[in-house]
Amino acid sequence: MSILFLGTSSGAGKTTVCAMMNRYLSRSGIDVAPFKGSNLSLNSIATKDGGEIGIGQAFQAWAAGIEPETDMNPVLLKPSGNGVIQLVLNGKPFMDLTKEKKMDHEMVMGEVKKAFDRMESKHDAILCEGSGSPVELNLMATDIANTGLMKATGVPAILVADIERGGVFAAAYGTWKLIPDELKPQLKGFIINRFRGDRTILKSGIEKIEALTGMKCLGILRYEYLRFPEEDSMSSSEGKLEGNDARSAFLANLDEMIQHAEEDGFDFGLMKKMMGL
Repeated sequence: MSILFLGTSSGAGKTTVCAMMNRYLSRSGIDVAPFKGSNLSLNSIATKDGGEIGIGQAFQAWAAGIEPETDMNPVLLKPSGNGVIQLVLNGKPFMDLTKEKKMDHEMVMGEVKKAFDRMESKHDAILCEGSGSPVELNLMATDIANTGLMKATGVPAILVADIERGGVFAAAYGTWKLIPDELKPQLKGFIINRFRGDRTILKSGIEKIEALTGMKCLGILRYEYLRFPEEDSMSSSEGKLEGNDARSAFLANLDEMIQHAEEDGFDFGLMKKMMGL
């Protein structure tokens, strides 16, 4: 039982939202684990099984109460400068990608699907995270973590839309509109992230998006003055980080975020229903 969190843009908050959901389900007694098919980041971590994955999936694994492993992030792309990107496949350096040396998309997608299947076989629930925007039209043919994963696995998806940037309804509707028609039924819901103020003013807009797309709004997450691990250049290092060590402080921040979400009426039950839990 899996679900995929997509962002309407890079930095929309999907890494943190996915971590929060891992924490929530784990606290509810569900054996849950994170997964991200492809990650573009220099911020990585070494796993106990000797591999390397993006810091975001390690953070999500800690949130789920488990140790990070390479299958949680089978493809890690590390920019090396001068147009070179190092491809880390299944935790190990595989090749340098350049303008002349392209990725074998079919082979890599096959490895991603194998890693996903292994994770599903070991856990009751898998919370997947997309990468960037799922509707970069020039990249969709070779997408791995967004529409590529939706096609390969049939996983349902939830959009995370960042209202802090402005234009949140256009972002949510535009993303739904540009998703290939055959994948639209997999888009089950959306979340409005980083809101400040009176959430009742959003009611009519939310209802309009629900009517236009068939997606259901799980809720509105408030702007949090908390700090979480940074995955890419779009992340923010602002916010408090209190505790004996960074890991426990990050988890305490997630617990506070869950508490705020529950206070604000976020529908965790609807997410579980979308996953079949």
